[in-house]
Amino acid sequence: MPQDPFVHLPELRGDVVPVAESTMRFTPEVLAERDARMREMGYAADWRQSDAAMAQAWGQLLSNRVGSGDLWVFGYGSLMWDPGFHFAEVRRATVDGYQRRFAMKVEIMTGSPDRPGLALTLEQEQGQCAGLAFRIAADRVEAETAILARREFVLFNYSVETATAMTPQGEIAVQLLASDKQDPRYVGGLSRSATAAMIGAAKGVKGENRAYVAKLAQQLRKLDIADAYVDELATLLDAPSA
Repeated sequence: MPQDPFVHLPELRGDVVPVAESTMRFTPEVLAERDARMREMGYAADWRQSDAAMAQAWGQLLSNRVGSGDLWVFGYGSLMWDPGFHFAEVRRATVDGYQRRFAMKVEIMTGSPDRPGLALTLEQEQGQCAGLAFRIAADRVEAETAILARREFVLFNYSVETATAMTPQGEIAVQLLASDKQDPRYVGGLSRSATAAMIGAAKGVKGENRAYVAKLAQQLRKLDIADAYVDELATLLDAPSA
């Protein structure tokens, strides 16, 4: 009998969107539908990154894989509630030397050229980042990482990195997506107030950018994960002037 993916975190079962209900499962068909919808709204064909760029990201995920076994993916943002891929196991996980930061400019979806927003990434900074690690079974790695690459690299680039994660069940090697400081949309180093002001003003075809921060803060609370940066942003965004 297959292992229950939530064997270590049964309380999380109702807080993770099932694959069949996910809006973030970027199959080729879903991406084609998004392309058609964006054309209908008047966006140019280059609203997203090219298929070649996403394929290159997929290759990076696969090249960092050890052998032909399972692959662990570290989730620190929306993957924690809507991974969009099939996983065989999920664990609490912490990686050293990284911190959550909103550092990628978004001018579509939850932002616009006039009211750009910010997307979450990981910066190499002193400290730790706690999140979730998802294990993709060996026989699903190629198909599921292709879907993950389309989802994560559709608008901008990340640096695909391998890190050691501490979990209650032991150390594991995880793949994570950190800031690509060469990407033209990278805007690292913003103050907390500047970050909150930018997010608070941003709105796009998918709604307000601040909704993502609220959802992130909510999921971190459910997981009993403390993140002073996210808490401070949420507080600033809740302030009347934000």
